[in-house]
Amino acid sequence: MSGVLVLSLSTVIVKIIGLAVKIPLLDTLGAVGMGYFNSAYEIYALLCVISTAGLPVALSMLISANRERGDGRAVRRVYRSALGMFLVLGAVGSGVMLIFSEQIASIVGNAEARLCIMAISPALFFICFSSAVRGYFQGYENMTPTAVSQLIEALGKLLFGVGFGVMALKLGAELPLAAAMSVLGLTLGIFISSIYLFIVKATQNHRDVSDINNRLDNRFGNGLGQSGTLSTLLRIAVPITLSSAVLSLCRIIDMALILRRLQSAGMSPTEANAVYGSYTTLAVPVFSLVPSLITPISLSLVPRLSAAIEAGDNDAEAEVADRAQRLTVLLSIPASMGIALYAKPILSLLFSGQDEAVEVASPLLAILGASVVFSGLITTTNAILQSYRQTVRPIVSMAVGSVIKIILAYVLIGIPDVGVYGAPVSTLVCNITVTVINLIFIGKRLPKSKNNSGIGQTYMRPLAASLVAIAASFGVYLGMLNAVKDIRIAFVVALPVAVVAYICLALMFGAVSVSDIADIPVGRKALEIIEKIRNKKDKISQKYKEG
Repeated sequence: MSGVLVLSLSTVIVKIIGLAVKIPLLDTLGAVGMGYFNSAYEIYALLCVISTAGLPVALSMLISANRERGDGRAVRRVYRSALGMFLVLGAVGSGVMLIFSEQIASIVGNAEARLCIMAISPALFFICFSSAVRGYFQGYENMTPTAVSQLIEALGKLLFGVGFGVMALKLGAELPLAAAMSVLGLTLGIFISSIYLFIVKATQNHRDVSDINNRLDNRFGNGLGQSGTLSTLLRIAVPITLSSAVLSLCRIIDMALILRRLQSAGMSPTEANAVYGSYTTLAVPVFSLVPSLITPISLSLVPRLSAAIEAGDNDAEAEVADRAQRLTVLLSIPASMGIALYAKPILSLLFSGQDEAVEVASPLLAILGASVVFSGLITTTNAILQSYRQTVRPIVSMAVGSVIKIILAYVLIGIPDVGVYGAPVSTLVCNITVTVINLIFIGKRLPKSKNNSGIGQTYMRPLAASLVAIAASFGVYLGMLNAVKDIRIAFVVALPVAVVAYICLALMFGAVSVSDIADIPVGRKALEIIEKIRNKKDKISQKYKEG
């Protein structure tokens, strides 16, 4: 829970900064310019996933397992092997983006995005290095360097990404070049973040690693030397990378389908790019906020669950996996309902002055909102399966879901009356499919234990609490809307009602237990304060009864 809290707080701040980047960028570049910007970023994200998705997880798993055995030499060997692979992948990926930028832009149907692709290409090398260091610290369950580096990266994007774009337009640059300058600002932010991680890793001295044991363990490649360690890393990392890359590849295909199918339905390239820019700049970032908050749960889950598996503690395995799922559901169900219901007020509040883009993106976000809970569960369930070395199964579930998504998106987007709405609908169906398959796989693998909460506490109680809380907030929203006639003010008043009501109802319905609260770093102190207040109240009541 400590690791989750650190990364979750960092992620909240990073996402707020991310929105703070998108809002002025949209004002500066417009929906068309953001179409160029996001086209390059999605391609970068795909190559980034291919280069970094599996190796950090494999690295943290192996480091955690070797720490459980007290084998410091194996820890260092795993890190050196992973770092070498990261740097090679980063160099190759950056070179591919730079050299073939024109061809890549043409393939996705956005030729003007070529300069943006070139500007972001060096970022892939820097993020590969950063991922190696983050995976190392996550293996030690030390999430602080990851959290701080993410904040530095986000602040760099805000300062340089917006600043470079504004400066380019003031100097008279064309829109594609101005968008490329904004992308270059993002690259600079990632570079500064990697410098911070380099300094922290160079100065960090982990005293809890012992060199006294060096037992041979073929399962983790311990004692197998450099080549054996590389083989073990790849055996774990490749399936994880493939399962992650499937979803990123679908986003690239989504981009190409939106741009090309909208044009085939009668839109001009500029109109299609504007719709795509509104969808990816307004709707997608808000949708991605909650699933990104689930990522810290999975990052903290993998080393903890790997250690429990290594120790052969079935009760600990069940407890870690169960709590990760419950925390995911507790966060994502109310958020999913809230985003679906309040899509337009949220976007109107965040992107004030962009009325046309908000009108396009609001119904798209409402559909995506329903998918939030499933997207979060995919992240957590994939991490559970990967911790059990069931790395092929997430590939199967993701592949099935992705095929369904591609077929649906192609058919629906090409229908003039449906158009771009086919993209979020296909995403929802895909995420439901993947979640159901993953839960079936987990049910077969997770050991039976008294620590399993069951479907009622894990899913039904948070669902009931969310429904009542959202209904209460919507009543307040309608009342305020009648009074002030402004959806933004009405939403700002209704939001805290939903949050407070949900917390109270989650406790009343038993969705959250006292032990859950105690596990949060500030939870024990809060329980102590509540207990003192309760004792004082009991004493006052007793004195009152005694006259």
